[in-house]
Amino acid sequence: MHPGLVNTARLFVVAVLFPMISCQSPQQTKGSSGLFPIEQNGQAGYVNAEGAMIIPLQFQKAAEFAGDQAAVKLGGKWGYINADGKIVINPQFDRAGDFSEGLAAVRIGAKYGYVDQDGKLAIQPQFNQALDFSEGLASVRTGAKWGFADKEGKMSIPPQFDNAGSFSDGHAAVKIGRVNGYIDNAGKMVINPQFESASNFTEGLAAVKLGNLWGYISEEGKILINPQFNAAGAFSESLAPVKVSGKYGYIDKDGKFVVNPQFQNALRFSEGLAPVCLGGKWGYISAEGNLAINPQYEEAGLFAGGLAHVRAIGKYGLIDKEGKYIWSQETPVPKEDE
Repeated sequence: MHPGLVNTARLFVVAVLFPMISCQSPQQTKGSSGLFPIEQNGQAGYVNAEGAMIIPLQFQKAAEFAGDQAAVKLGGKWGYINADGKIVINPQFDRAGDFSEGLAAVRIGAKYGYVDQDGKLAIQPQFNQALDFSEGLASVRTGAKWGFADKEGKMSIPPQFDNAGSFSDGHAAVKIGRVNGYIDNAGKMVINPQFESASNFTEGLAAVKLGNLWGYISEEGKILINPQFNAAGAFSESLAPVKVSGKYGYIDKDGKFVVNPQFQNALRFSEGLAPVCLGGKWGYISAEGNLAINPQYEEAGLFAGGLAHVRAIGKYGLIDKEGKYIWSQETPVPKEDE
């Protein structure tokens, strides 16, 4: 799959912890460098907002910029480049995450640690899994249990959970047995484990699952929007995608539908537009529910820096908010029997 894309074959992605979904924090700014990863003929590079090639095609894989650096794969290993395309951390890792709060999770062999922006191992590889740092702590797995490490690698909250998400708004969702609750950054359980699934807090609300239905709670654990949805995503730009009776729409923070359920699939809003699937194709809507870009894509990504990655039959590229390609390439059209 090309960088920055969402496959229509995937089910609606809810930011639930269990099973854990690795995703970028809503607070994390991407595209701040003004560069966008693209792939062509098996190589990756970066273009600017006008579609001009700034960092030539030379990498096996290229991630989006997170701040001033981006992870790239070269010679079978991952390293990091700056916005000039210069390798600032030599490719040496089996996997490499985005920088967050000055550190990035990397895997060497079977273990994860963290590097700083100079490429120095700030935390030696020792974890079975590791998430991004958020609010000074990172969720990590040691053996079968999850805990939280500080930036010196010390276990600020000892491994004790069956799963754990990242901190957001002072809370982190954790799983104990079959139920989920929330802890604060001291490790104190502030919302008792009671939910079948639980998501990160965004904009003061978190989606939780009770009785096989999704609703939303406050940071105090109070149910603000009663469980009534078959699926529920995170709030972004004051709206959240939810599923009712097989269709997706968007609600406000009072639980009222602002965009009525009508889509086969729907993702969160970013920069005023949200990807939606209608008639088997992806397009984009405005916050009022109006089609801003007609459904025509097989895959579609979130807007960041004014652009979004899309793939149509026979074409892959970057579009602006009017649906105009600023960069594109032709791709093979699958045969009907494939």
